[in-house]
Amino acid sequence: MTLPNCPQCGSEYTYEDRGLFICPECANEWTGEENVEQEQGMVVLDANGNRLTEGDSVTVIKDLKVKGATGAIKQGTKVKNIRLVEGDHNIDCKVDGFGPMKLKSEFVKKI
Repeated sequence: MTLPNCPQCGSEYTYEDRGLFICPECANEWTGEENVEQEQGMVVLDANGNRLTEGDSVTVIKDLKVKGATGAIKQGTKVKNIRLVEGDHNIDCKVDGFGPMKLKSEFVKKI
């Protein structure tokens, strides 16, 4: 039986202990049921660990500098109807006053 990679950091050095899978690199623990759910689709988590889905609304949790813009996206800015994409910046959205934008999920929280 091959053990699954860590859903949090992607490490291949996971091991099983008393029904839990454990990652020695990031100390993440999860059950086998969570792994089945992860294989069914991309899992994107916000800054608080809540799962994000297509069409969710989120709030920016810190000021974000934008290349080529005179200002920054301020903390507390609400973003509606997000799309999830693969890559480093895994949220594709439209921010009022800035236009189309890609954000990292670690800088937003689900509303």
